[in-house]
Amino acid sequence: MCGRFAQYSSRDDYFASLGLAPDDIQFDPQPIGRFNVAPGTRVLLLNAREGEMHFDPVFWGYGPAWWHKPPLINARGETAATGRMFKPLWQHGRAVVPADGWYEWKKTGNKKQPYFIYHQHRQPLFFAAIGKAPFDQAHDKEGFVIVTASSDKGMVDIHDRRPLVLRADAVHEWLSEETSAERAQEIARDAAVPEQDFSWHPVSAAVGNIHHQGAELIRAVETE
Repeated sequence: MCGRFAQYSSRDDYFASLGLAPDDIQFDPQPIGRFNVAPGTRVLLLNAREGEMHFDPVFWGYGPAWWHKPPLINARGETAATGRMFKPLWQHGRAVVPADGWYEWKKTGNKKQPYFIYHQHRQPLFFAAIGKAPFDQAHDKEGFVIVTASSDKGMVDIHDRRPLVLRADAVHEWLSEETSAERAQEIARDAAVPEQDFSWHPVSAAVGNIHHQGAELIRAVETE
């Protein structure tokens, strides 16, 4: 995953896909409207605390006190549950990023062509994430990372890694504080949306500039 995605639907749209009721979490019909979410910014993150669902703005990036490099933005799903960096987050900081799609860059010769990848039926996506809980107290550089998986089938032609997108019916269990780290590994393995459920098309190179945020960024363009 190259590190850009879109989170432009309303909270209502995301929460309705998860079967959340107004009593479970505060709804908002206004579109979030972010077509070019970049690392190092605060992102609305769905998480569970003390038996209740919360939607908090959390810094996209993570680096513990002993980490003296730029914050990481992704964690490989194959190793996150057991590695030194991410094991504590996997156990106690599981979250979900509601999204509408993400961007990848395909290298062709000396050029890189961006693509927008989304559910073929335009359904909301739920990226598995892990971070420093509790998220309402998260500081910059100790926020969250998006869990990634290896690409397969046609998607590998765009990029060899992708966000781990969870099925909507698996999100509640992934977020639950009662779900063990071992069970979360099973969810990550068995409840991911498969590659054949996604579509993609080339988009403007303007998405490479974080100052560009309009809806035109997700529109298909002609390629040479």
